[in-house]
Amino acid sequence: MTTLPRPTTTLTADDARRIALRAQGLLGAPDRRAGVRGVLRHLGAVQLDTISVLARSHELVPYARLGAVGRKTVENAYWKDVHAFEYWSHAACILPIEEWPHFAFRRRAYRNRPHWNHELPDGTYEQVVKQLRVEGPLTATELGGAKRTSEWWDWSGTKVAVERALMYGEVVCVERRGWKRVYDLAERAVPAELLHDELDDAECLRRLVRLAGESLGVGTRADIADYHRLKGEQVDAVIADSGLVPVEVEGWGKPAWADPAALAAPPRGRHRTTLLSPFDSLIWERARTERVFGFTHRLEAYVPKPKRVYGYFAMPVLAGGRLVGRVDPAREGRTLVARQVTLDGPKAVPAVAQALAEAATWVDCTDVRVERVDPPALRGPLSAELARTVG
Repeated sequence: MTTLPRPTTTLTADDARRIALRAQGLLGAPDRRAGVRGVLRHLGAVQLDTISVLARSHELVPYARLGAVGRKTVENAYWKDVHAFEYWSHAACILPIEEWPHFAFRRRAYRNRPHWNHELPDGTYEQVVKQLRVEGPLTATELGGAKRTSEWWDWSGTKVAVERALMYGEVVCVERRGWKRVYDLAERAVPAELLHDELDDAECLRRLVRLAGESLGVGTRADIADYHRLKGEQVDAVIADSGLVPVEVEGWGKPAWADPAALAAPPRGRHRTTLLSPFDSLIWERARTERVFGFTHRLEAYVPKPKRVYGYFAMPVLAGGRLVGRVDPAREGRTLVARQVTLDGPKAVPAVAQALAEAATWVDCTDVRVERVDPPALRGPLSAELARTVG
């Protein structure tokens, strides 16, 4: 077993919080020239999800960092000119194309997987690859149909085959069209210099652990493992050689690792005030969010409505480097509806009003309507602030 060096740097909890914010692109001046592609490379992964309220999560992530970026601009930045690919990282994520070689370990693991939940009919895999070679890029529907029945889990043989080919790395999702994956052969979609599985598992893991540490700024073993959904023992095997340095964070109670570049310069600059997608990488790991921000965050979209506390798609509000409340949004025509606003106190009112007003402008809404405020005593101050901000 590798003996790890003892930490020589101690960070306060506030130090760690600010380092995390800067590492996630939410403290300091945003790199507007690099735009959405710069955000993707800075974060290393942008999670995809089917839910769309204000916009889809992969659009909300650059919005939170750059402000009002056109939705078409976002999609083009991800998919045009082979700058990104979709693969299994933290979940289904958009990833920078240059990281393709570093997911070889995961492609190999899928190829060697002994059991699958869906059966693959004989010859279907080969037929799908052949069809893509001749006709691609294609959606699963264009390949012959995605479902056998109306049940969401009941995939057709074609869908099973093309998703298996995606996991193996023979096929790539080159864009989303009406939220459907568009598949093409990797040999056409991935630049030739990147299209290889030559890196061994250790080299892949070292790179992903280093990337996770840089994207987090500072994190525990569990934080780093969760970023690209690695196993704890995979992190343990390479972290000593990853370039990250051990640190101690007051109040964390667990060993932590930091990006040395994050320690070299104190994090300073302007804090973003914004709504955050529940799938934003700043907050996607619940235990870390509680440890760093003292904020309990849980997506309630899949919780029965009577049991929801904060709402279907409650979006945390970031202001001054803190999470100060939540907004559960909806849209009715050109009105942004805040079904429920939860505030941590009176000081949160201006920030939440600003975040709502900016989000409304971004999605081309001209009005904001608030339905419920918790605590109720802050409804009046929030309404007054919104009238001033939106008006």
